[in-house]
Amino acid sequence: MYSDEAYSAVITKILSGGADFAEIFLEERYTGSISMVQGEVEGSVSGKLFGAGLRAFKGTRSIYAYTNDLSLDGLMKVADRLKAVIDQERDVDTVIDFREREYVDLCPVLHAPESVPKKEKVGVMKLAHEGASTFSSTISQVVVNYIEYDQNVWIYNSEGVKAQDHRSRTRLAISAVATKNGNMETGFYGPGGAMGFEFFNIKDPRAAGERAARIADRMVKAEYAPAGKMPVIISNEFGGVIFHEACGHALEATGVAKGASVFAGKLGQKIANECVSAVDDPTIPNAWGSANVDDEGTPTRRNLLIDKGILKNYMIDRLGAIKMRMEPTGSARRQDYTYAPTSRMSNTFLLPGEYYPEEIIAATDYGLYAKSLGGGSVMPSTGEFNFAVMEGYMIENGRITRPVRGATLIGKGDEVLTKIDMVGNDLARGQGMCGSISGSIPADVGQPTVKVSELIVGGRN
Repeated sequence: MYSDEAYSAVITKILSGGADFAEIFLEERYTGSISMVQGEVEGSVSGKLFGAGLRAFKGTRSIYAYTNDLSLDGLMKVADRLKAVIDQERDVDTVIDFREREYVDLCPVLHAPESVPKKEKVGVMKLAHEGASTFSSTISQVVVNYIEYDQNVWIYNSEGVKAQDHRSRTRLAISAVATKNGNMETGFYGPGGAMGFEFFNIKDPRAAGERAARIADRMVKAEYAPAGKMPVIISNEFGGVIFHEACGHALEATGVAKGASVFAGKLGQKIANECVSAVDDPTIPNAWGSANVDDEGTPTRRNLLIDKGILKNYMIDRLGAIKMRMEPTGSARRQDYTYAPTSRMSNTFLLPGEYYPEEIIAATDYGLYAKSLGGGSVMPSTGEFNFAVMEGYMIENGRITRPVRGATLIGKGDEVLTKIDMVGNDLARGQGMCGSISGSIPADVGQPTVKVSELIVGGRN
């Protein structure tokens, strides 16, 4: 790290090329991962990453460059390249008065990843393996992955922002394969948190393994799901991936500012049933997608996106704010210094409603109960989606009856929001990795149990 005056000189160099705004993002990161197959460690990788990303704005145009040469000379060379791209030479003779952002740490860490012996991490993985492998005789393979990282970032910009943040993430990902009568099904569960190794004081690895195995075991014994239009009840926690993918991305400034979103220009309008409210909240203590400041140094905040069906706000980064003439919402994120930041989700979820899950099921004569969702595809500009149901059951006469496999949910995000007619009181969140133009980042998805009055279910008739 250099003095504030040194970073001021780098930023001033960029501004002297005619930029309206300049920024430095510095990063130091430790990453580690361990893989286990059938109870045996297959691989272990760890490493460190150091680098800086420099960015300039000219109007609504953004120029970005990065380097792993963190010497002052190296930073100045990158600044010179940005200056040359803008190529509107002007005199800038000032020292920027940086004002450091202060905050209460939302994600304190008790046991930093590097401080924990590898044998303790392997011990956690073995518990997860045992939970999955002993769940049922149908379980034929179990793969456990342990992922961790510890990141420090420093951000300086031409508006005098000086911010830093420390972020740790720990995650356990279990895949269990069940085999029966020539059929094969996979169950997955991947809990994580913005915590160190103390995450396993609140998350039982054996129970996590059992959960992955339960999904695989039940589905390999199931019949194929019927196809057609029907009511669908989507369970809580990772069921929120539909809102995340089909609606959440369409509320990011990345698409909204270009008009490439079904929700562009709809602030203040009704876009969902009045029982639907949703937030993006990176301020939840130690949640998977939380941070104290975003990757532009803006303090994070709880952002009400939809309130009783009315669109209230978008997720907005600094460049999006310029294009949309709105305020940033602390939503700028990136995978690492090799990516320019853009608007991204953090912990994004539907708020709880008034119904118990049992009431929602009892109110449904016939339909599909999507207990766990898997992968899918989405067209961000239209919201059209196709999601696999990892664990599904039929609802008949107001009761959950037989398990079914092979179901897919097909629809459009904006239409689904209007068809949600019952929202449960059992909010829960699940963890995943979200990919977009600024790389892959940790993101929480979530919701209570919800009922969609009608949805196309792909299956077998």
